[in-house]
Parts: sequence; structure tokens; C-alpha cells
Amino acid sequence: MVRTACALSFAVVVGAIAGCRESPRAQAVAETAPNGTPYVPPQCYTKTKDESGRVHNPCFTCHADSAPPNYVADGSLQLAYEFGPASRANPWTNLFVDRTAAVAAISDESITDYVRENNYRNKVYDLAFHFDDEGFDRAADGRYTGWRAYAYYPLPGSFWPTNGSFGDALIRLPEAFRQNREGRFDRGIYALNLAILEALIARRDVPISPADERVLERDLDGDGVLGEARVVRYRWRPGGGGMSWVGRAAVLQVEGKARLAAGLFPEGTEIAHSLRYLDVDNGRVRMAPRMKELRYMVKRRWVTYGEFEQQAAAEAAEKTQSPNKTRAMVADGEHGIGNGAGWRMQGFIEDASGALRPQTLEEHAFCIGCHSGLGVTDDSVISFGRKLPASSFQGGWFHPTQRGLDGLPEPTRADGRGEYTTYLEWNGAGDELRANDEVLSRFFDAKGQLEPTMAARASADVSVLLLPSPERALRLDKAYRIIVREQSFARGRDATVTPAIHVHRELPEGDPPTGIVEARLDRRRTAK
Repeated sequence: MVRTACALSFAVVVGAIAGCRESPRAQAVAETAPNGTPYVPPQCYTKTKDESGRVHNPCFTCHADSAPPNYVADGSLQLAYEFGPASRANPWTNLFVDRTAAVAAISDESITDYVRENNYRNKVYDLAFHFDDEGFDRAADGRYTGWRAYAYYPLPGSFWPTNGSFGDALIRLPEAFRQNREGRFDRGIYALNLAILEALIARRDVPISPADERVLERDLDGDGVLGEARVVRYRWRPGGGGMSWVGRAAVLQVEGKARLAAGLFPEGTEIAHSLRYLDVDNGRVRMAPRMKELRYMVKRRWVTYGEFEQQAAAEAAEKTQSPNKTRAMVADGEHGIGNGAGWRMQGFIEDASGALRPQTLEEHAFCIGCHSGLGVTDDSVISFGRKLPASSFQGGWFHPTQRGLDGLPEPTRADGRGEYTTYLEWNGAGDELRANDEVLSRFFDAKGQLEPTMAARASADVSVLLLPSPERALRLDKAYRIIVREQSFARGRDATVTPAIHVHRELPEGDPPTGIVEARLDRRRTAK
């Protein structure tokens, strides 16, 4: 199921800082890591056919059709395990560990105290994690940090909180995008540029508060008249026509210094994402203060449509010419790792005591699996294209600590089907490993068929599906805490309690078929 170009990629060394000089301490991951292909995620080793012969398809969420400038279009990888020699043996052996006794030895009180401790103290990347009523991050002195939280639909499967972690997402555009034409910070201008970016990435119209186009000198709603705009109309055309930034960014755009294209983030864009434990408060599961990881991306280099297309063609050719070649990557703990598509990524993860530390080379390489060479991404990013629409609470600009998932309807696929209930139906489970017994017992009957009543409830309110019971939440917290104490992330980060039984330990040669005979291709989603 893993994309061939990830497991058997063309020979490009991905720099420690994409577009910049490599750090002198940078090392090739393959030279230092016991897992030579850490970019092949554990979910790709899933057994898609069960003992009864039934076929399960969790693969379509990542391996999907794509819109330019993503020329990957890797939906066909749902059909076969295209693994090279270096990745056929499953290195994620933490999946096969029985932690039942170790989990039972940890009390509910101790794990609750642990997850409620805030381990974010370094204020890295100028992040304060203090949000106002529009999702803007504010420092202790009230200053805008430039970061803004956005809520998004978690990708089906492992990313659902019911499978172990709560995630958030924040974005910060370069300073010019936050300024008016005179170069002064302007919150309204910044909000408009973020709305324009949302339209470009999601490829949809975005409602906005009334904006005076005459002052902005830009036609936001595309009606040909400079008046009062209430929507950013998505109308980008190849070659750059039809849409524009506003404020100082508009001036730079005219000068060729602030580029704009559908499906691409501007240079200098930063994305932050914290992955957190689950807390239980009065019987309700919510995001815990404690971070498992803090992940960061910054776009260092603009890559054009043509360059992306050439890169995809080169990968396809390299696969044919050198099918056994593994991906060469260079990284260091100080600067992170480049993904070959203009972005640099860096991550922090808990040490044995629970304090956040820089990730190792191999741990950084793990990030590449989801942020490089997948059909589901927009310019290497998954979450922003899945942002909640303007009809949501605060226009979708909020942090999970400000509002929960209650009452949120499931996203709708382009074919009109509900995305989450479709995942349940096609996968026959609530995660790729088919190890979430709680979802299996609540949403499926004895024959493994999706219960219509529960499907309808989840469709109307995703919290019914996405939130685990308090008992399961604490059990998953304990399982992950054990992995943290061991510092065994190189063997896997999934919070499993009992050994996974629906996962391959090793795959045979020859790109064996998954049993899936028809690739499911329907990527674009809308609000329901």
C-alpha cells in the first residue's frame, strides 16, 4: 500500500534544510538508523484480507487521486504491496508487544496526573498556545504571534482520537501577509490573506466578513466591480490570473516576490501540529495539556507546477530502472529534515521523563511517510485542505481547547457520500490495524456489517465515532506512556495494548496483491 516512490524512491538526497546549505552535523538516515526505511508507516503493513477472505480497504484515505500540482495520483497503490527488499520485513515491532500487564500496573490516577501536566515550556517557534475568539495566538503581553489555529477533519483511521491521540493545527504566514500596504500589522488584512489561501488550497469559495474592495484595490468576489465583498471567490487560472493577495503581500506579488497558485502555500508558510494525550474530564474525553509530539513545517522554497510534474515523472522512471533503491535522506536534530518538495520539517518528542526533546534522525525520517509522495496531500500538507468550513464555529478558526467535536457533522466526499461512514463501510473497522474493538462492537453487527443506526448517528455528530470511552482513553494513554519510558519510537509509536494480529510481519517478493480489486478514488471533500 505504500507509494512505490516512497519505499523505492529516486536517488535524491533530501537536505537538512531544503533550499539551504546542509548543517555540518547532518547525517544520512540510512547510515545511522536500524530501520532503513522509517518513511514507510506501520499502517502500510496492514493485512487487507482477513481469515474469511473478506477484503478491507483503509488504503484509499492516503493513496488517492490528486489535483495538480500534486501529480502523484497513487490510487493504484491500493491494489498491491509495492515494497522493495529493504522494507519487506516490518520494522514496527512495537505492534506485536503485549502490554496488558504493564498497562494494568499503571493506575488511572497516575496517568491522569501525568497527561494533565503541561510539558510545553520552551515556547519554540514563538508559539504561546493562547487563543482569542478568532483563533489568533496571543503572547502573554497580548502581542499577536502570527500563529492562528484552525480546526480540521482528522484523516480517517489512526488520526482519530479514538485511536490514541488528539491533534491540533496552526498556521503562520510570512510577515508581509499580515501587513497593510504601508507595512503595518493589520489583523483584518491577515484574516483576508488566510481566507484567500483557504480558497486556493481547498479550491472553494470562502465567505468572509464584509470587506471594502476599494480600499484593498482588489476584486475579491470576482464580480468585476470594486465594492463590498462577502466572499473570496475561487477563480484561479493557470498562469496566475484571477486572484490576488491583499495588503503588503499584494505589492510583493506584483513585484514577483509573493507568488500565488492553487494548491500551493506561499514561501515562508509555517505549519505547527501538536499531538497530545487524551484527558478524561467528568466522563468526557478531551485534549490533554501534555504533548506527545510537537511537529513543525516551514516552506523554504517555491516549487512550480512544472517542477512537480518533472519530479513525479523522474520518480516513475527511477522505479522502473532501479526498483530496489531506497530513499536517501539527510537530517539533523537541530534543523530537521527536508522533504524534497520545498519544505523543512522538525519535530520534538517526549524523553523518558516526559520532557520534549528534539527528534533523532530516524524519528525525523518518520515524518516523510505522510508529508512526501502521497496523493492525499496539498503541497505536502494534509490538514489545511481539510479545514472546517466558514459555516463552522468561528469560521473553523479555533483550537480544540476552545471547542470540542460535539455536533460536528461528518465531511462529505465529492461523490456525495459521508467520508467517515464510507471509511467504516469499506474498511470494516475504525482503524487500519482493525484493532479498535470498541468501534467494532459499537458500529458493526455480528457479521461485521455496519449498523445503519450508528452510522446515521456518527454522520450527524462525529464525536459519537471519534471519541473513545473514558476507559479506552486512559488505557491508550498508559500504553503510549510505556513506549515513552522505553524510548522505543524506532520500533513504533502506536498505542496498542494487545499484539496486532491483522498486520504483516514480512511481505513476500513481487509486489503481492492486496486483494483490493478496485481503487477508490474520490479525494475532494466539502462541508456537509
